[in-house]
Amino acid sequence: MQTRRKFIQIVPVAGAALLIGPVARAQAQVGEKDPQAVALGYVSDATKADKAKYKNYAAGQTCANCALYQGKATDAAGPCPLFAGKVVAGKGWCSAWAKKA
Repeated sequence: MQTRRKFIQIVPVAGAALLIGPVARAQAQVGEKDPQAVALGYVSDATKADKAKYKNYAAGQTCANCALYQGKATDAAGPCPLFAGKVVAGKGWCSAWAKKA
């Protein structure tokens, strides 16, 4: 009887954690020191991109207007498949930037 009571008490908490867990993880912002970010030259402010190192950078390129960006163009941050489970800054930039069609 005691285990059934405990089970009934735990189920709602576990269910809530399962529902909230993916949302919380999806909100993690990519850090500029993240190994993947370093490899791609990611910066959270496109105006601070290393123009000497990344010759393909052009003024006006941001994550928000990249073909890979999965958020809305007006979002402050959104998901990018290059950084699974994390979001990038809409004003950010990386060397994988590709023009939206």
